[in-house]
Amino acid sequence: MKTKINVLGYTGNNSQFVVKTLNANLRMDQNEKYPELEGPNPYEYILAGFAGCINALGQEVAAEQGIALRSLQIEITGSLEKDGRKARPGFRNIEITLKPSSAAPLDVLQNWMKEVQQRSPVYDTLVSNTPVHLSLYKEYTYN
Repeated sequence: MKTKINVLGYTGNNSQFVVKTLNANLRMDQNEKYPELEGPNPYEYILAGFAGCINALGQEVAAEQGIALRSLQIEITGSLEKDGRKARPGFRNIEITLKPSSAAPLDVLQNWMKEVQQRSPVYDTLVSNTPVHLSLYKEYTYN
């Protein structure tokens, strides 16, 4: 079943970039004019979304496999080339460390981790050649 997910991003008068989602407004990057509105940068949002996907799917797969997770810590580190003019501008690599708190044996947790990896839409999007189409509209004003 196909599901479309849509977000809308805009820059208001205070130069803060805001993305509207179905349930929230996400503020991105630092805002010198209004420091109380500071938010993560876009790269942090990518990694945070990845961690959120792994958490949600990890909990679901654990329940399906009968694994009792007391907690789950996810650390994601991405290495990024700052000067995109010299090299590919994206992440060079992304390292993920999962630390589940569970009485399950290591081999069971390894199978759990593989299942989470195979079913993760964010993982698939980042490692696959996902087509991206970019459009430009010259005249635009935001009220």
